[in-house]
Amino acid sequence: MKQNLTFGETLSLTSMLFGLFFGAGNLIFPVYMGQMAGSAVLPALAGFLVTGVGMPLLGVIAIGITGSEGLRDLCRKRIGDRFAYAFTCALYLAIGPFFACPRCVTVPYEVGIRQILPAGMSSQTGLFLFSLLFYVLTLAISLKPGNILTWIGRILNPIFFVVLGILLITALTHPAGSIASFEAVGAYSANAVAQGILDGYNTMDALAGLAFGIVVINVVRSRGVTDPSAVAKNTVRAGILSCLLMAFIYVLVALAGAGSRGFAALSDNGGAVLSDIASYYFHGYGALLLAGIVFFACLKTVIGLVTSCSSCFVEMFPGVLSYKKWAILFSTITFVIANAGLSSIIKISLPVLMMLYPIAITLIVLAVAGHIVPFPVEIRLGMMTAAVISSVFDFLRALPADWIAAANLGGILDFLEANLPFFADGFGWLLPTIAGFVIGGICARLRAGRSVPDADKTDDEISADRA
Repeated sequence: MKQNLTFGETLSLTSMLFGLFFGAGNLIFPVYMGQMAGSAVLPALAGFLVTGVGMPLLGVIAIGITGSEGLRDLCRKRIGDRFAYAFTCALYLAIGPFFACPRCVTVPYEVGIRQILPAGMSSQTGLFLFSLLFYVLTLAISLKPGNILTWIGRILNPIFFVVLGILLITALTHPAGSIASFEAVGAYSANAVAQGILDGYNTMDALAGLAFGIVVINVVRSRGVTDPSAVAKNTVRAGILSCLLMAFIYVLVALAGAGSRGFAALSDNGGAVLSDIASYYFHGYGALLLAGIVFFACLKTVIGLVTSCSSCFVEMFPGVLSYKKWAILFSTITFVIANAGLSSIIKISLPVLMMLYPIAITLIVLAVAGHIVPFPVEIRLGMMTAAVISSVFDFLRALPADWIAAANLGGILDFLEANLPFFADGFGWLLPTIAGFVIGGICARLRAGRSVPDADKTDDEISADRA
């Protein structure tokens, strides 16, 4: 029985997993961080890598070391069946056809394609045609999940590396000034490491780490590795290598962002920073180059998400729809929602994703730490219950300002900000989840304490007591 992938298969799997992870958001966050951090870019990077790389890596490791078949199996083992179905459906639909996939379609259009539309073409028409092209490509590749290693690991990802490499190598080898001379601004001037941690957290890649586990497992098995422990080992190895590759790219992108201070004013977002870099170094071709970078970055991710969602729903709801029908359904939903436009998608999606993220992180902690030191059921339920309830706080905090005003939620948010530690930074769930751990531990100790007297009794004495 085959126990390990070959060196070439491991490289292809690593490339595929990196391609699944690395979308447009993974470019926009670090390049913006680099520009704002300036001379403090290295401390900011240190913080960013802790959460931006550490969390998705732990997500893949959680699936691997627990021997889980995917997210639902992991949830079932740690919490229970009902939670497993509810959270798995919510996560896959949120980072799949309802929110993240449509956003991945509209980001390359807004950042790059829109700038090179033919004169006279309306923005809405351009978005429709571009999203239609995206739909066709996504569906063509997703309908054959057995070929995803080839398409993403050996074709799309290498193209992405070449296009991105042209921009980064040019920018880093032809600096417009010394990074050391650019002062950090905003929160980066006070504590660059802490702000970098927040930036990495906001990528929300831990969700992707849990979602893509099923794709990696299926690819490993398709290459002849079927023993559960060997599948886990190869999955974890690919996760570690792909996250190291992500860390390397993050460093280069952040340094390029910091160097942009030599020729560009501070921008409001990472997309604008990338546009400034491309325009400065490639003049008339900058918009086209940037469009190619973001297009390939997002196409890889959407294909991975559609494949993951379809594979998961086939397993969760056997006999309802075939894999191909799920893929067609999810791709079509993505196409329809994408045409609502980027602003509308972000307005709706961000609160939902921010609510799911604390639950995902808690699940990962329970899986990884619990694999080393098994947690009693009371601790697992206590932590997850607290995380689910307190995640609503992050949902409310991320709602659009006009929605908050219309629902009269300002008073509640002000109260939470004044009384709940870390709420203003997006970590309002942290203290309640720790409290859930403590309460669960107390309950477990009380349960164990009640059973102690029986430990010294004979079976006849215990039977007599019960009688």
